[in-house]
Amino acid sequence: MTASKAEIRRLVQSAAGREDDGALIRRFLSLPEYRRAKTVLLYRGVGGEIDTAPILQDALSAGKLVALPRITGPGLMEARRVASAEELVPGKYGIPAPPAESELIPPEALDLILVPGAAFTPEGDRLGRGGGYYDRYLPRTAGFKVALARRGQLFPALPTQAHDQRVDLVVTV
Repeated sequence: MTASKAEIRRLVQSAAGREDDGALIRRFLSLPEYRRAKTVLLYRGVGGEIDTAPILQDALSAGKLVALPRITGPGLMEARRVASAEELVPGKYGIPAPPAESELIPPEALDLILVPGAAFTPEGDRLGRGGGYYDRYLPRTAGFKVALARRGQLFPALPTQAHDQRVDLVVTV
């Protein structure tokens, strides 16, 4: 792999189309790991990312304990509980986040984590957005780690380093 992490991020961003993400969402919602999970950490897609609002709504409707990340410092995040999409507030980088006073959910309580990223390999290697938030957080949880990837986000190989965290499954269509 000769492309740098920054070059891959630029390539994915410039190619980010408005694919119909419905099939991706439906495939995720049908995963046995998601169906069994009682406590989930989700994220809200912004910009050209996949709109994860349907997943949030499904998880809340199913009675799951739902958390979203809240950035607490450089490269640091925590999981905070949400009871509805309406309670989310603009967080760091304008990303919807739970309010600071929301219940803290410890990493070890998470059954499933939906992990964002710029690019992925089919085997689960992941290129994040560059802040290191998930690379620092994921080692603290044993929950099942899953990512959603459009076709343009899949690469046969990615430049990775020892600290780069993998996901257990990459959902594609």
